[in-house]
Amino acid sequence: MVRLFNVYYPVRTLILILGETLIVCASFLAATFIRLGRESVLVLEFENGIYKVLLITVVALLCFYYFDLYDSQRVPSAGETFFRLFVVLGLLSFALAALGYLFPGFLVGGDVFLLGISILTISLIAWRWAYYWLLAQPFLRERVYVMGTGERAQRLVHALRTRQDLGMEVVGWAGAVGNGSMTREQLSSQLVALKEKKAVDHVIVALKDGRGKMPVRTLLELRMAGIKVDNATALLERIYGKIEVLGLQPSWLIFSDGFRVSTHKIVVKRTVSLALSLMALTISMPIMILIGIAIRLDSKGPILFRQERVGKNGKVFKLNKFRSMHVGSDTPGNHPPAQENDHRFTRVGRWLRKVHLDELPQLYNILRGDMYFVGPRPFVPSQEAEYVEKIPYYNLRWVVKPGATGWAQIKRGYCATIEENAEKLEYDLYYIKNMSIGLDLMIIFHTLKAVILGRGGR
Repeated sequence: MVRLFNVYYPVRTLILILGETLIVCASFLAATFIRLGRESVLVLEFENGIYKVLLITVVALLCFYYFDLYDSQRVPSAGETFFRLFVVLGLLSFALAALGYLFPGFLVGGDVFLLGISILTISLIAWRWAYYWLLAQPFLRERVYVMGTGERAQRLVHALRTRQDLGMEVVGWAGAVGNGSMTREQLSSQLVALKEKKAVDHVIVALKDGRGKMPVRTLLELRMAGIKVDNATALLERIYGKIEVLGLQPSWLIFSDGFRVSTHKIVVKRTVSLALSLMALTISMPIMILIGIAIRLDSKGPILFRQERVGKNGKVFKLNKFRSMHVGSDTPGNHPPAQENDHRFTRVGRWLRKVHLDELPQLYNILRGDMYFVGPRPFVPSQEAEYVEKIPYYNLRWVVKPGATGWAQIKRGYCATIEENAEKLEYDLYYIKNMSIGLDLMIIFHTLKAVILGRGGR
C-alpha cells in the first residue's frame, strides 16, 4: 500500500486512477489529431487546446470519484461498475455539449469532443475489463500467512479475502499458539517449510498475546530472507483507516509513529481553519439569511440552537447550529441522538439536516477558536461522560480541538449507539495519529462530496 496525505491506498487503486487519467487525456488528444490533422498542433499550442483537454480530464476524474468508481473500501461488481461508468460518460457528454453551447470558444472544432467521447468509451471499457482480469490473476497477488484465530485475525482474513484491490491471497491461517491446536515449535516448522517452498511472501502476526508464544527467531529468519513480517494492528490500520480499540495495548499507542500534536501543527491548523471559515462565511452569508427567514416562518422559536459540547481537554463550549427541531422536543440534560424520520424535526429542519446546512453557524465557533475546521466531532457532556465510561481510550479524542467535519464523519457517518461510537473513535484515533494539513484538505474534499450528494445527514 502507498501512503499519500497520511492515508494508505492500495497500489492497484492508484494504478487504476493513473491509467484512467492517461486514457481520458489520450482519448481527446487522439480525437484532436484525427479530426484536425496538421492543424492539431496549432490548436493545442496556440488556442489553449491542451488546457481544454486537461480540464476535461479533471472533470471526468471528479465524476468518476463522485460515482464511487475509485472507492477502495467497497469494490462493486463488474456489472455495477460498468453501469456507473456509462452514467458518468453520459453526464460528461451532456456537460461538454452544454459548455460548447454556452461558450462556443471552448470547442476545439471539427466534432473533436464527440469523437473523444467515443474513443474514451471504448478505451475505458477495455481498460476496466483488463483491470478486473488482472485483479483475478494469482501470479500478481502477494501470498500471505496469518498467525492467530481471534476476532482481529478473523477480520483481517475476511478483509484480505474480500478486497481484491489489496492484492493479497491468504495461503495459510494458523491457530493461536498455546490453545492446544498448535505449539510454537509446530508453527515454526510450518513457517520454515513455507519459506523453503518459496510459498509465502508476507507473514502477519495477529496473536492476541504473543509473549512466550511467538516464534521470534523463525520470524527474524524470514525477515532476513526478504519475507515481510507485519503486525495485524498496523495492517488493519492501513486497510481501514482506523485504529482498532479491541485488544489494543497502551504500549502500541506509546511507541507507534504519530500522535505528535506539535506547536507547528496547531498554528497551521488554526491558520487554515480561520481562512476557510472566513471564506465560507462570506460565500454562505446570503444562504444563511434565507435559511433564517425560512426557520422563522416554519415554526416558533429561535433561529439558532446553542448547545453545550465538549472540546479540547474536556472544556465545555457553546456550539451554534440552525434550529432543526421543535422547541421543547428535548428535556434539559436529555438529548437523545437524532433518528431517521425523527418526529422532533421541523419541515425546514429535516431538509437542513439532510444537506448539512444546519451546520453553517459552526463557522462562528471556528472563528472564535472553539473548533477547528477538521477534527473529532464534539458531543454533549452527558454523552461524552457515558462514552468515556464505556469505550476504552475515548478521552484521547480531547487532545485536539473538535471539528465541523472529520475523518470519522466521512468514513463512518452518523452514529447513535455505543457500538457505533466505539467504531467512530477508532477513526478519530487514526486522525489524531496521522494529523496533517494534507489529510485535513483531503477530508474537506471528501466532505464536499458528502454535502453535494446529501450523504450522512440525519
